[in-house]
Amino acid sequence: MVFTEAFNYVVFDNPVSKTILKPILNSAVTHAPPEIKVVTERIPLWELAAEHAPIIRFVGLSGALAVGLGAYGSHKSYPKDKESELKSIYETGNRFHFLHTLALLATPMCRRPLLSSSLFAVGTTLFSGPCYYHAFTGENRFGRLAPIGGSILILAWLSLIF
Repeated sequence: MVFTEAFNYVVFDNPVSKTILKPILNSAVTHAPPEIKVVTERIPLWELAAEHAPIIRFVGLSGALAVGLGAYGSHKSYPKDKESELKSIYETGNRFHFLHTLALLATPMCRRPLLSSSLFAVGTTLFSGPCYYHAFTGENRFGRLAPIGGSILILAWLSLIF
């Protein structure tokens, strides 16, 4: 006991050590870890998604539009000389429209839902829109917008990562 008492006095209890170590020891006081709150209440998914209601409504509109345009395009009569080409372009645009509408449905669960959903919406419009226009009219006036829309869709998928 004599050695420990002497050691404590030399290191901690003498006036010089108290003056030097007191600020250091006071700042080194450990704080209790934050309290972890466990939520056991079950919240329905539709209530959680309600805060992103505009995105969900837009997804519903986009899906309905994709179904309607898909039905219209499959029953439309194309010019005989360009039928296979225009139908292929139309099916590509409609497939991308459907696929990215489903991707839009997942955006409320990502870190930046507004950014991701905006990129998906703009990219789908700029890609599928010119495809629909070309297939319906036979003109390729807006064809240069499709690669831009495709690039924006790539950015939209990447935005889900970050």
